[in-house]
Formats: sequence, structure tokens, C-alpha cells
Amino acid sequence: MTRIAVIGNAGGGKSTLCRKLSQARQLPLFPIDQIQWKPGWTAASYDEVKREHDHILAEERWIIDGWGPFDLIEARFAASDTIILVDLPLTVHYWWTIKRQVACLFRPRLDGPEGCPMLPVTWPLLKMIWQIHHRARPKLLDMVERYRAGKDVFHIKSPRELRRFVRTYCDV
Repeated sequence: MTRIAVIGNAGGGKSTLCRKLSQARQLPLFPIDQIQWKPGWTAASYDEVKREHDHILAEERWIIDGWGPFDLIEARFAASDTIILVDLPLTVHYWWTIKRQVACLFRPRLDGPEGCPMLPVTWPLLKMIWQIHHRARPKLLDMVERYRAGKDVFHIKSPRELRRFVRTYCDV
């Protein structure tokens, strides 16, 4: 586990998992949101994101947390030795997202893009969760399956499985 791609819908605990994995495995962590968003939720250009993403993929050790364009996800999966898909029930993603958004009233999100307050994007985020679950998730599941034979693939489907994964791989 030295090149880890972590992906899944918003609010599923990916970022917390990545921080714990990064610390336990002493791997550099790269949240995609910090690459694809500039202050004020201004999107970075595709070329900027791809250039930075390619630079990370060239490193020997990394954890990459998040989405981005599908061709970059494909490149990330190809370069990884481990793929972790956090695929919790939709209701859990919504509940954990709402809790995180409320918490952002009192403290900033640790891994969020700089200069991008979370509260104003709550409604678009909730809509995005629905769209990812119903539109992007099927394509993502197919992509993960294509890599299953040659990679360590973890498909985490419940909060209990997420806690078990953390105990097994992060509490070292």
C-alpha cells in the first residue's frame, strides 16, 4: 500500500480515512479538491488539474483523495497499487454531509480547498451527492471492477466496514 486511490461520494468519510492512512502509512496525502478548486470555489482549468495530477502520479508514494475528471481517475487507478471505494448507503452520505456542513459553522474543514467556505455550497453539494450516486457511481463501479484483478481493491459499503478498515490498516 504505497500508491492509494481513494474515491467515493461526498460525506462518506474519505478524507478522515485518508488522513488516518497517511499518518499510519507515512504517505503524502493529496486531496483532489485542493487541486481543482481555487479560492471562492473557482474551478481550476482542466490543464492545471491534469498537470498537478500527473506530477503526483509520478511520485513513488501517495494517497489521492477524491474525484476529478474520469480520465484522471482512470490514470490514477492505473498508477495505484490500491483502490479504496467508499460506497456507503445514500442516506449515510447525506447525513454525514449535513453534519459536516453544520460543523463548518464552528471550525473550517481541514482538507477543504483554501478560501472556499463550505456552508454556501451546501445545497449544490446535496444535489451533487444525488447525481454522483445515480449517474457517476455505475461508471465508477465498472471502472473499479476492471482493476480488481491487478490491484488491491477495497469496496467499503457500510460505516461498520469503514471502522473495521480503519482498525485494520490505520491503527498500527
